[in-house]
Amino acid sequence: MLSEIYYIIRSRTDGKYLTARVDDDKSGYLLLFKEDFDALSYLNTHAGDLASRLTVESVPGPQVGSLLKRWGFAGVGIVNDPLLPKIEFLQHD
Repeated sequence: MLSEIYYIIRSRTDGKYLTARVDDDKSGYLLLFKEDFDALSYLNTHAGDLASRLTVESVPGPQVGSLLKRWGFAGVGIVNDPLLPKIEFLQHD
């Protein structure tokens, strides 16, 4: 995760990141995509009507940890297949 670039989906209106909630009582998992086209495919497939309000941004692997801390995310969800979607959840310590 250190040298890779990941792609995240962020709201153009309020700056919040797209997350997945596994448990309503806990904070969400930041969704990470390995390619920008995977993030765009996810948007077009699962949020086509909201796509104009969202943007895809890149984030270097080393910055992911500080992003999790700053926003209080429980961890990350690495999207391995944006169409199904197939997501691998990793908890942040």
